[in-house]
Amino acid sequence: VMDSIFEPYFTTKGIGKGTGLGLSMVHGIVKGCGGEIFVESRPGQGAKFTIYLPEAVGGGQVLKKERDEKHPTGTEHILIVDDELVITKLMTNVFQQQGYRVTTRSSSADALALFKKKPDSFDLVITDMTMPNMTGDLMAAEMLRSRPDLPIILCTGYSKNISEKKAADIGIRSLVIKPFSIHDMVKLVRRTIDGAAS
Repeated sequence: VMDSIFEPYFTTKGIGKGTGLGLSMVHGIVKGCGGEIFVESRPGQGAKFTIYLPEAVGGGQVLKKERDEKHPTGTEHILIVDDELVITKLMTNVFQQQGYRVTTRSSSADALALFKKKPDSFDLVITDMTMPNMTGDLMAAEMLRSRPDLPIILCTGYSKNISEKKAADIGIRSLVIKPFSIHDMVKLVRRTIDGAAS
């Protein structure tokens, strides 16, 4: 099963014993830091995980620069779709502080139903890739059938099922690998909205 262990929701544990999110989150964090993670395993002998991270140079200066740099603001309406409540709360707080109007949904089916009622009321959609019932790319494709000009940002931890090319072929403007910094996401949102308007 080693080829699948970093995939979200993949687990060898029984129902109710594990979510299959732990290793996919570790993979996303390591990749987000510019690192690599490798696994070696033999039946009955356990597993060995090796993580390589780039040497940190001037990290404190980068963080200070990010704090000092002003975040771009806006007044547009953003729909955020993620089944992790912590993420939707965090992103709602951040974008509301920047002046945006924010609507959230924890289900892609609910988000799609809401969007179909008012397809012109949203200026941008930010969605997670891996969600129960309907993945973010399928939801995005449905939304784009109704409104091909809709800017969509798709966030993913680790998935063999989506790539930048596949996302672009669907019409998704940006594919973001988790974890991402809120600072970078705020800038990306502004760029994506402005790019859609031009």
